[in-house]
Amino acid sequence: MDHVARIQAAWRRERPDLDVSPQGVIGRLHRIAALLTQELCTVYSRYDLSEGEFDVLAALRRAGEPFERAPGELAAHTMVTTGAITKRIDRLERAGLVTRRRASGDGRGRVVALTTAGRDLFDRAFTDHIRNEHRLLAALTPAEAAALEPLLTSWLGRLEAPADTADPGAVR
Repeated sequence: MDHVARIQAAWRRERPDLDVSPQGVIGRLHRIAALLTQELCTVYSRYDLSEGEFDVLAALRRAGEPFERAPGELAAHTMVTTGAITKRIDRLERAGLVTRRRASGDGRGRVVALTTAGRDLFDRAFTDHIRNEHRLLAALTPAEAAALEPLLTSWLGRLEAPADTADPGAVR
């Protein structure tokens, strides 16, 4: 019996009036996510990067040549606030991994660009990151992984659906 099953058993004893079966999925996903995050962050830390800093560098690297984006775009691509992005960019800039400059054509706008050192570091970190993800996924059989991916894709798509399509009858 795993940790989640023990929690469910305790709740069934204490609150038999409630169906605690969702904890079987949600609780295990939550624990898996925490364990995966810990394993992923171990790799990032080898490169003196936090998870958020790795995400910023990844968003810049995925942009393709010239490996730059506006801070607002970075916030959208990393799903955090612009304030959080600013802190991450500050640290990455101090480390020489990114630069900031005025956007051409708009003196008020800024552009964040990956430096050569930032690209080199990120490419090494990303290689190790992908190797680590393969290692973590190896805990499943290929058939299990193949079955799990479409289930997670479908569920995530429903959870991330825009509010107006998720519940067309909702009052706003």
